[in-house]
Order: sequence, then structure tokens, then C-alpha cells
Amino acid sequence: MSSLKTISNESTHKRVTMWILGGGFLMGALLLGALGFFIIKYLPIGQAFATLLSRLFALNNTHTTWYITRAAGWVAYFLLWFSMVWGLAIPTKFFERFLSPTFAVDFHEYISLLSIGFILLHVSVLMIDQYLPFSLVQILVPFISPYRPLWVGLGVLGFYLTLLVTITFYLRKKIGQKKFKAIHTLSLITYLGVVLHAFFAGSDSSLGAVQFIYLVTFMVVVFLTSFWLIRARQIKNKKDERPLIPNPTRAVRR
Repeated sequence: MSSLKTISNESTHKRVTMWILGGGFLMGALLLGALGFFIIKYLPIGQAFATLLSRLFALNNTHTTWYITRAAGWVAYFLLWFSMVWGLAIPTKFFERFLSPTFAVDFHEYISLLSIGFILLHVSVLMIDQYLPFSLVQILVPFISPYRPLWVGLGVLGFYLTLLVTITFYLRKKIGQKKFKAIHTLSLITYLGVVLHAFFAGSDSSLGAVQFIYLVTFMVVVFLTSFWLIRARQIKNKKDERPLIPNPTRAVRR
């Protein structure tokens, strides 16, 4: 028993350490990004550095920033989709055949963190875009974007919900498993908002291949969501159908 308790304590310690490292990495990336933006935007040394980067990588070309934000948006979408698929597969216990439940949950968490990183890259590049620049307020406040405000606003809300769901990984013990699962169901709304944002605000959405990708990935999530709901209903019905076992001690007393 003591050895099992030691293994459990070590696993818990490793898990907490990984959570702290993941959260520290995310907060560090946010702070570095904000500091870098401030330096480049307002300090002379930052402007000189920006000029050097423009000469080395042709950043003064309007197509360059578009390519960067476009690529980051695509990577962020696929990571969010993969996180959804992985998260919906966890309750089915599919991964238990190949992976430990702890690793499956941790990997789901890290996919979410990685997607947030690419979302930040996707939106931060928009602030230095020369063709259609966005201000910080237009990026942070939904539905005031100069470009397709409704669909861009859904993307902003999707980002906030992604942050909320990801943060609950670190607050699971404080808020309880029931609230954790309830907040986690917001991932479905998040993904729907991201799909609408990508389809109606994306510059590639007019292409047939892109429409096909969005349709296939969306239908995969719909199928897995339906399977998850049906399975949860079946498990609940089985619990309700279990016969009540009489208390033998009460029968003896009688």
C-alpha cells in the first residue's frame, strides 16, 4: 500500500509541475509578446529593429503579414479541432488501450495551450498588417472590427472561451469535477464560433478545397459529439435500471 501511495504522490507531483510549467509558459509568452509589441511600437530601438527585420525578410510587403496570419490561423484551427476530437474521445475510454488516462488528459491540455499560442500569433500580426491593420481595442473587443465585424467578433469570443476552458485545467480541484465538466462543455460553442469565424471571415473560404476541409472537420466533431451524448445517455439508463439491493442487516433486525 505504501508503494502505491508513493507512486500516486509522485504522479500528482509531476502533474502539478507540468501544469505550473504549462501555465508559466503561456503567461511568459503573453508578457514577452506584450513587451515586444511595446518596444517595437513606441521605442526608437524597437523601430530600428523593425526596420532591420523589414529589410531582411521583406516585412514591408503587404503579402508577408497576410501569409503569416493566414498560416497561424490555419494551424490554430487544426489544433483546436484536434483538441476537440481528443477531448471527445477521452470519455469513451478509447485511449486506455494504448495510453494511460493521465497522459491522455495532459496531452489534451497541451494541445489547447499550443492552439492559444498560435491564436495569439494570428491576431498579433494583424496589428502590424499594412493592408488592413487592426488596433488592440478592435482585437480585444468583439464586433467592432472594420472587417466583417460579426464573424470576427465570433472569433474573439471563441478565443476568450478557449482561454476560460484551458484555465479550468489548473482550477479543477478548486471548482470541483462537476463545474469543470460543465465549463468544458463550452468547448462545443467555442468550436462552432471558430468554424463560423474561419468560414465567413477567412480569406480562403471561397476555395472549394477549403470549404471541403471545414465541412469534413465539422462533421467529425458532430459525429463524435452525438456518439458522446448517446453513450452518456446509455450509461445513465443502466445506472437507473440497476435493482436496489436490500440491506441484509435491516432484514435480520426484523
